[in-house]
Amino acid sequence: MSNTSPPASPRVPVARRAPLRRPPEPRRGSAWRELLLGWPADVSRPGLVARALFLSLLALWTARFLRHGMDGEALMGSFLHLVNLPFHEAGHVLLSPFGRFLTVLGGSLLQVAVPLACAATFVRKTRDPFAASVATWWAGQSLMDLAPYVADARALRLPLLGGRSGAEVEGHDWEHLLTTLGLLDHDVALGRLAFATGALVMSASLAWGAVVLWRKRSGTD
Repeated sequence: MSNTSPPASPRVPVARRAPLRRPPEPRRGSAWRELLLGWPADVSRPGLVARALFLSLLALWTARFLRHGMDGEALMGSFLHLVNLPFHEAGHVLLSPFGRFLTVLGGSLLQVAVPLACAATFVRKTRDPFAASVATWWAGQSLMDLAPYVADARALRLPLLGGRSGAEVEGHDWEHLLTTLGLLDHDVALGRLAFATGALVMSASLAWGAVVLWRKRSGTD
């Protein structure tokens, strides 16, 4: 009996697995574009129409502010002045531990910072760029709301919270700030700059909101 081993079975070639490829990382520019212009997928058509109408109302409101210019009475008579005022007063309290200058500056600072913080939250947390554009519009209006007081630093004619003018009390915030900075003679120019900057921010915010709505309507998201 011969001692022969069975023939070896042929080797079956084993297919090599292709190396796993990581998905390409989004470009920084496209990531920012998605962040600022993207849109939640669950927005209904009625919701889109409601936002478009609201944006139109903001545009009309902007035109009204621009028409009145730096008229302190018109700005103080606005509903938004009543919204801005509590944040203004809270700013004085929050920065009161940091000295006289920052205490006085805190009112104007917080009045503008609150809507900007809302805009940042809408962009980063809730991913709602339309709401962020509205909050940025509010920041521009809040800056515009301060413009007459900046320009009034020498004249001290505008009425303050208690109903009396700055000349009847110890001046007001911007009289103290510009005096401390040595810029009191430039109060009118700085007031106009604040108004123009606020108007620019409001106009840019309206354009931002319109682009977001248009992208959603055209289905580019």
